[in-house]
Amino acid sequence: MKAGMIGLGAMGIGMARNIAKAGYLTGVYNRTAAKAQSLAEELKVIAFDQPEDLAANVDIILICVSADQDVLAMVEAVAKTIRPGTIVVDMSTVSSDTAKQAAAILAEKQTAFLDAPVSGGVEGAKNGTLAMMVGGDAVALEQVRPVLETMTRCIMHMGPTGSGQATKAVNQIMGAGINQAVTEALAFAQAQGLPMDKVIEVISGGASGNWFLQHRGATMTQGIFTPGFKLALHHKDLLICQSMAKQTGASTTLIDTTIADYERLMTQGYGDEDISALYRLKATN
Repeated sequence: MKAGMIGLGAMGIGMARNIAKAGYLTGVYNRTAAKAQSLAEELKVIAFDQPEDLAANVDIILICVSADQDVLAMVEAVAKTIRPGTIVVDMSTVSSDTAKQAAAILAEKQTAFLDAPVSGGVEGAKNGTLAMMVGGDAVALEQVRPVLETMTRCIMHMGPTGSGQATKAVNQIMGAGINQAVTEALAFAQAQGLPMDKVIEVISGGASGNWFLQHRGATMTQGIFTPGFKLALHHKDLLICQSMAKQTGASTTLIDTTIADYERLMTQGYGDEDISALYRLKATN
């Protein structure tokens, strides 16, 4: 199997390295050509000038870009040269409707499309420990599973096209709730004058312990917000969740609150910080 990677942002670059390490990566494409060229030289693969060139030379196309319009632009580009039987796997976080549009475009070319967003952040992409939720044809998933396993610890088939993105929306809403809970609780602890390192350690070992507390608790309480997951990107994802929820009449209380909080922080210039920057609004000093 020959795989090509489109999108070499914070997530995509880690994914590409793991795919290359397993011997599956043929080439890469990125809108910033210099980034693609640098990584291609490192991994000894091809830096394609256009997504159409990549599509004509691989069996599996992996996409990881930022927004719905970016996914559709890349799908429309690769559809010009893609070969029948190729499988496209989109690991971006977009709406279920976008996934369905992409699948329809590629179906006309006799190619399969899997919406396969991931969770685990930059650390997971780097370490090959992402959790992947997949919508689309189960047979196509089994065909590409060896490639996907190079960057994941868990791959779950969720159902037809769009199911992967719907599941990722669940993840993003839950992440918003965890962010709200952890930042508010730690701000409370700090206001009580407690030793923050000990608070984080003991609570991490109990029923309220979670990944976010363990990996972001210490840094946020020190005023360090180096991004693992940029606040502006989570804001974008929550807008998708908000739209999906309104279509079904589901509650959006938590989503609405977090969107409003993020917009306050983005207005103050903190959109490129980690989502733990929400602590800025909770802390009393």
